[in-house]
Amino acid sequence: MLHTDIPTRSEIEALVNASAPWSVSIYTPTEADTATPEQNRIAFSNQTRDALGRIDDRDARVALEEGLEDLIEDEEFWRFQARTLVVHATPERMRTFRIPNRLEAGVTVGDRFFVKPLLRAVTFPQSAFVLALAEGSARLVEITPDRPAEDVLVHGMPSSAADYANKASLSGRAPKGRIQGTEGRKVRVRQYARAVDQELRDILSGRDLPLILASAEPIGALFRSVNSYDGLLAETIEGNPEHLSDEQLATRAREILDRHYESELADLRVLFEDRRAEGRGTTDLADIARAATFGIIDTLLVDIDTTIHGVIAEDDGTLTLATNSDLDAPGVLDEVARRVLLSGGRVFAVRTADIPDSAAAAAILRYAM
Repeated sequence: MLHTDIPTRSEIEALVNASAPWSVSIYTPTEADTATPEQNRIAFSNQTRDALGRIDDRDARVALEEGLEDLIEDEEFWRFQARTLVVHATPERMRTFRIPNRLEAGVTVGDRFFVKPLLRAVTFPQSAFVLALAEGSARLVEITPDRPAEDVLVHGMPSSAADYANKASLSGRAPKGRIQGTEGRKVRVRQYARAVDQELRDILSGRDLPLILASAEPIGALFRSVNSYDGLLAETIEGNPEHLSDEQLATRAREILDRHYESELADLRVLFEDRRAEGRGTTDLADIARAATFGIIDTLLVDIDTTIHGVIAEDDGTLTLATNSDLDAPGVLDEVARRVLLSGGRVFAVRTADIPDSAAAAAILRYAM
């Protein structure tokens, strides 16, 4: 089983905001198999020696060595891993993330953390909620990359359309007159769906995770007509969810998530071409660096696997490239992503094949430069 600590949006923002001498970033591919935790620890230990060897400030090196050695000696920590361990450390503080994505091994030492690869975990999170809604029941199921699907307790969730109608009738809230026959049933089911939506607000409010509906018709359409959560996906797990276990719902939900993310990328590529025709889309890295500096990038697609060494001027965004030996990572792409995030833009960490022109980055601008 994977054990993950996926960074939140606020944690990502804190990392890209951080700036301190001797900021160390270590990416270690790991295996979740607890029978061989020593292999993960040995690989990380070797990377730690590499990082410490680049630090010529004795006090900083001693402080970092102490923190990293403590982590290496933590037996319990190494028993539970995902596919990549990410460590961001300074002499004063250390942050660790165990993420479900397989990332390349890497060590950087500089005045900022190397964050770009970590963005992959939040670009396409394999987490979601599933609302299993039928006239006879309603339950919310949480899907995560590393744990079995599990029911979420929602206080006040109506147990069924009939139960909600009875409670409404007893309280005197039930409308009268037109509530008869087929039309009456439709009205009662819509009221039940609205009550479900209202109870979900406390759970979903402020969340960025997708909500996937598992439902038969007509209740599925009725719920969509009253839904207030913007993260509800268009595709439905069809059929009566009462006949599906939580794990069956999770399997179907992950398939829907994959299709949703593929569609989202396809839509972004189409939007990019439209904006490029208007002078608001570019794959030129020098233009992207300037646009990021002046805060005019709305959406950035950046290659997760490529590191381009160089510097971007703070005042006007002028790009100066360098050879690997001239300058340590994180590099230009990470700095561009950092500036886009700090200006409120969106960053998608993807593979080369997902970027127009197979470029290292592509930017959709808020307005033409």
